[in-house]
Amino acid sequence: MLPAQIKAKITSNKRFKDNYWHLEFESGVIAGGALPGQFVNIKVGDDVEPLLRRPLSIHWIEGSRVRFFYEAVGIGTQILSGRRPGELLDVIGPLGNGFSVPGKAKGTGPKLPIVVAGGMGGAPLLFLAKKIRSSKPLVLIGARTKREILCGREFKALGNAVKIATDDGSAGFKGRVTELLSQVLREAKTEGGFSLYACGPRPMLKAVSKIACDNNIDSQLSLEEHMACGIGACLGCVVATKSGYKRVCKDGPVFSGKELTW
Repeated sequence: MLPAQIKAKITSNKRFKDNYWHLEFESGVIAGGALPGQFVNIKVGDDVEPLLRRPLSIHWIEGSRVRFFYEAVGIGTQILSGRRPGELLDVIGPLGNGFSVPGKAKGTGPKLPIVVAGGMGGAPLLFLAKKIRSSKPLVLIGARTKREILCGREFKALGNAVKIATDDGSAGFKGRVTELLSQVLREAKTEGGFSLYACGPRPMLKAVSKIACDNNIDSQLSLEEHMACGIGACLGCVVATKSGYKRVCKDGPVFSGKELTW
C-alpha cells in the first residue's frame, strides 16, 4: 500500500504510566493497509516548530482505529501529549517495510515464533503478536526493573506465553533479555525450529542477531533510529548492511538479522 497524507481525528490520547502515552486516531485508510512493523510520520502541532514530524510505530489496530505507544521525552512528543480528542492530526503513512509472518521449515512442523521486546520495543511488536497469535508465539520482555516493564499485560491478553527478564531480578529472570533468549533456545523443543522477531535498544538487537546467526535461526529486527524526513530522501537514518548502506525509514525499519553488519 502506498502511503497517504491524511487528517486523522484523535479519539484518545492518555497517559498510562509515567511519561508513557497511548494515542489513538481514526483512519480507515491506514488501518486497512498497515502491516506490523510499519510506522506513520505525525506533524505534532500546528506551528512551524518543531519542523520535523515524529515517527511512531503502529502499536494496535482495531477496526478503523489506529493506536500508538510513545514516551513524552522531547519537545515534539511533549506537544503531542497535549493534543486532545476531536483534534485533527496531519499524518503520513503507513511507511516503511514491516515484518513478514512465520513460515514453515521444509519437511517439518511450523516454526515457533519468539518475540523479543526491550523497553519501547513493545510498540510495534504487540501488533505483530496479534497478527501471528494463531502460531502461539512466545514473548520475551526485557527491562531494567519491574517498574519499567512495558506491554506485559497487553501481550498476555492476546493469549501469548510471556516471560520477563529484569536486570536487577525484581521480576522474572535476573539478567538481560538476550540471556533469557539463549536459555529458552537451549530448553525449548519444537520440530520446525524457531523464528525471531525483535525490537529494542541497538545493543540488544545486536545480541539477538548474533544469537540467531550462531543458532542458524532467521531473525527480523525492527531498528530504532532517528528519522528526519521518514520517506528516504534525506539519508539521515542509514545503517550498514552486507549490501551497502540502507535507509531505516524506507528499506526498514525491519531488517533480517543476517543482513546487518553492526
